[in-house]
Amino acid sequence: MSSPQIPDDRPLGLTVHSLPEPSGELQTRAVNTRAGRWRMLAVMLVCAAPVIASYFTYYVIRPEGRRNFGELIQPQRPLPAVAAADLQGAPVQLPALKGQWLFVSVASGACESACQQHLYLQRQLREGLGKEKDRLDWVWLVKDEVPVSAELQPALKDATVLRVPREALAQWLQAEPGRQLEDHLYLVDPLGNWMMRFPAGLNAETALKVKRDLDRLMRAAQFWDRAGRE
Repeated sequence: MSSPQIPDDRPLGLTVHSLPEPSGELQTRAVNTRAGRWRMLAVMLVCAAPVIASYFTYYVIRPEGRRNFGELIQPQRPLPAVAAADLQGAPVQLPALKGQWLFVSVASGACESACQQHLYLQRQLREGLGKEKDRLDWVWLVKDEVPVSAELQPALKDATVLRVPREALAQWLQAEPGRQLEDHLYLVDPLGNWMMRFPAGLNAETALKVKRDLDRLMRAAQFWDRAGRE
């Protein structure tokens, strides 16, 4: 008869197994995802930096004693979603003008002497920008249905002329107290924001001050603004 087995009283050995590691493919995918997000953020910052820098330079880091001739508009007002029409009656949405600096005047289609003076100054100041002039659109917003004379139209070949109801314009642009919309020239940035209003009663002397403002803005935006709309 066999002798009974004596239980082994030695302590049990426990083996600790580590959890399975993620596969190499999953690790690589996670690393790539994080890297992709950082790259996207870096691209966004690079694209936005010139715009931010140019506006910061113009609005904030201005040499002491230097003043704008035009009045800066705060807060800026974006182009409204208003239906306009060209002189042939074709519909145009005002936001379609984004992508260029806009040098804007407002007047009746009758375009009497003050209107003609503004159109002349717009054209001359734009030409005065030299090689930068293609970054600035010369815009006349006609506030009524009065026909534009055939004699005037050849002089407008380089202008953008649109009919916009005066009520719609008055909800976007604003004159100085005691003045009319027609009394001023206005500047809209390429992002579509009305950002500057020039004083009423411009003449040859004060037009030089307008030109200085335009020159400064063109220089401040030269790193991100290009001629033409994308």
